[in-house]
Amino acid sequence: MLKIDLNCDLGESFGTYKLGNDELILDYVTSANIACGFHAGDPSTMRKTVELALSKNVKIGAHPGLQDLIGFGRRNMAITPKEAFDLIVYQIGALQGFTTALGGKLEHVKPHGALYNMAAKDEKLSFAIAEAVYKVNPELVLYGLSGSELIRAGEKVGLKTASEVFSDRTYQEDGSLTSRLMPNALIVDDTKAVNQVMQMIKNGTVKTEQKTDLKILANTVCIHGDGEHALPFAKFIHQKLKENQIEITAFR
Repeated sequence: MLKIDLNCDLGESFGTYKLGNDELILDYVTSANIACGFHAGDPSTMRKTVELALSKNVKIGAHPGLQDLIGFGRRNMAITPKEAFDLIVYQIGALQGFTTALGGKLEHVKPHGALYNMAAKDEKLSFAIAEAVYKVNPELVLYGLSGSELIRAGEKVGLKTASEVFSDRTYQEDGSLTSRLMPNALIVDDTKAVNQVMQMIKNGTVKTEQKTDLKILANTVCIHGDGEHALPFAKFIHQKLKENQIEITAFR
């Protein structure tokens, strides 16, 4: 039977924490990437999201990003590999502290937004991120864009890696995600998004914007928790995966 991990970026609110979609989405995913305070989140939000994930037996991961609250971590910033190392260690430490304090275990790390996409193409940056994860805990799994420099860096330093694919994003011929600045970056039709996921899981390919079939490895599928229709889509993709006899299970 085919297997897939469903992950979701969560804990990306501030101040007065509203359970809302985060609590409900956790019923349909197997891994949660929790914001660590740089691009989104705050201490109380982190704690409450960890509590929710633990209560629903969802694997917990750190979701470190660039220090850009206004831009939600989606704007490129000129940072050195050493700065990347430091911000990754710092943010993993914060979430690991909450997870340990609440009796849980940190399982993985997935960089957020611009940092994720920059590391997908930048060998030195990706190595610094992978090295930071390894030095904090070599047992952590590094999530990265399938076929990216980040996956290669994780493997080089000795980490387990999970090749991530996206249900709601379009792909370029080089394997990168279409920039959010482009009008065709997002897939808003739920059926089209699920069909893309099925092709990636079953056939190991994805149709690019250049109309070519790109080979791709899918260990985990990302669902964005900040979208307007995040919860209905989480339910929909969960249902369709089961209908297609694909087991939904955490990567480990």
